[in-house]
Amino acid sequence: MAETPSIAARALLLSQYQGALATQSQAMPGFPFGSVAPYCLDAQGRPLLLISRIAQHTRNLKADPKCSLLLAEPGADDAQAAARLTIMAHAQQLEGQTQIDAAAERYYRYFPEAAEYDRAHDFDFWVLVPVRHRYIGGFGAIHWLDEVTLANPFAGEVERGMVEHMNADHAKAIAHYVQLAKLPVHTQAVMAGVDSEGFHLRIGQRLHWLPFSSTCNTPKQVREALVALAHTDAWPPRSIG
Repeated sequence: MAETPSIAARALLLSQYQGALATQSQAMPGFPFGSVAPYCLDAQGRPLLLISRIAQHTRNLKADPKCSLLLAEPGADDAQAAARLTIMAHAQQLEGQTQIDAAAERYYRYFPEAAEYDRAHDFDFWVLVPVRHRYIGGFGAIHWLDEVTLANPFAGEVERGMVEHMNADHAKAIAHYVQLAKLPVHTQAVMAGVDSEGFHLRIGQRLHWLPFSSTCNTPKQVREALVALAHTDAWPPRSIG
């Protein structure tokens, strides 16, 4: 069964970790302002950003929270034929120490170097609350989508426990995942996050999302999926439906 546009769009959202953020320029009213924005997904599955208070895009968002984030399939010979996703959203700065701490714990697993410059400068966490999505899967495959965001059932203590356990006790299994997925290896891979559909590995400063063959709704199912991957010789296809 072919994957639906929503599933394909979600796979692109999960597989990328930076995009082009477009905001409403305050210095040049009426013009969009584009900037590069690293992101990971928060507990609700929304793009989570860490941005400087003095950055132009931060000033723009404070004046007008309407924005978009463009994600594109990397490495395509023909950019027009490649998959891309535009997320139209309202940006919200996180407030309250509990929200900020939860965001920091997950974001710094994905971007550990960000913790250093966050201490040296004034940065804040923002989340992009999606309003609508525009997904293009190639020539003629154009869709407006409303249901792309999906909450992570493991976010928080459960996910952190899974990640710490895998990194501390199962380095060989992680190395096997890297080999199965044919990822470029220049330093040891570590697990950064887990969701119901797969997991992220970080190799140096690059992130890679590897899908499970089917959705995992419980920690037990995640463990079974990871054990199965550690003993297989080929990455299993995703079960769509």
